[in-house]
Amino acid sequence: MTVICQILSIISIALLVWIVLGWVVALGRVPWGHPVRKAYDVLARGFEPVLRPIRSVLPAVRMGNAGLDLSPLVLIIGIQLLAAVICR
Repeated sequence: MTVICQILSIISIALLVWIVLGWVVALGRVPWGHPVRKAYDVLARGFEPVLRPIRSVLPAVRMGNAGLDLSPLVLIIGIQLLAAVICR
């Protein structure tokens, strides 16, 4: 059981890192070959297939001309709930 809990914890941390890297890439003009961009792309390949079904049910919240994607938040909450059920 503890291995599953550790894996869920690592996934949660990786998701938070991916979110922060996404902000850095979007706001910081990180070039394509930069290590930050490479790390973001690697994590995106792992999380995008999981987030796609959530996005189909929960569209982005419009805020003026921009949209706020809440699907990573839903995934984090889901992982935390799963960890609470399994690890307790």
